[in-house]
Amino acid sequence: MSATDDGHRLLLVHAHPDDESIGTGATIAKYAAEGAAVTLVTCTLGELGEIIPPEYAHLAADRDGGLGEHRIGELAAACAALGVSDHRFLGGQGRWRDSGMMGEPTNQAPGCFWQADVDEAAAELLAVIREVRPQVMISYDDNGFYGHPDHIQAHRVASRAFELSGGQVSKFYATTVPKSVLAEAIDLMRGGEPDSPAAGGTDFTQVDSVEDLPFGVPDEAVTTAIDATSYLDAKIEAMRAHVTQIAVDSPFFALSNKVGQRALGREYYILLAGPRGPGQQPDGRETDLFAGIG
Repeated sequence: MSATDDGHRLLLVHAHPDDESIGTGATIAKYAAEGAAVTLVTCTLGELGEIIPPEYAHLAADRDGGLGEHRIGELAAACAALGVSDHRFLGGQGRWRDSGMMGEPTNQAPGCFWQADVDEAAAELLAVIREVRPQVMISYDDNGFYGHPDHIQAHRVASRAFELSGGQVSKFYATTVPKSVLAEAIDLMRGGEPDSPAAGGTDFTQVDSVEDLPFGVPDEAVTTAIDATSYLDAKIEAMRAHVTQIAVDSPFFALSNKVGQRALGREYYILLAGPRGPGQQPDGRETDLFAGIG
């Protein structure tokens, strides 16, 4: 699908199916509903994802890629919930495989994304950029948000493609979460709200402080906050679509580690490159990804 010449065009580069919903789902739903052309690129099928429901455990034992094939359908359902009609797998479906968590032997497997040649992968992404002509691209920071090798590689590939685009993409963002927001979410879980796990819902593991989490940045590092709370229901629906990977007890969710997190309708970003738009909040943060683009 080619983008039109007019209007906003947004490209997201995520490592695995489900990443688009967890970190950027509300943002995607908001901009898609407002008429922006949204393109989602996923770098792997997530073949090594850790399965939560026991009834799907057989998929992990399928060495022919049963989980990856299954997650294609989960991702399609999530895209439908978010209003995304243009989704691609980087280099084509199954071109690069899930690398597993950092330090695992699977990081060295031929064909895994961690072992991908950055220039080769960036060339595949550059072809998408030239086709859809996004003004804004979103991926991760140089730590891949929380240190997963495929997330780090997605950042490297997106950064290289941004460089090779020669200014065709105006702004490049990394998704993030301020530590103050994480602290508030931890307090809510501990407080026993009527709909929270602490009040008798799903038995998610609770953490004591933000320092126990492998992600989160100081508040002053955050440049942009997108208020998409009106689209939180769409985000939660998309997260539910990833049934093998995410346990949802709205407004909380957990991955296979069972650590409870709050689903956020306000999503946060760090501007890595491009013009910073005028701050629309007392803290000076942008409130629109396209702010500052002429």
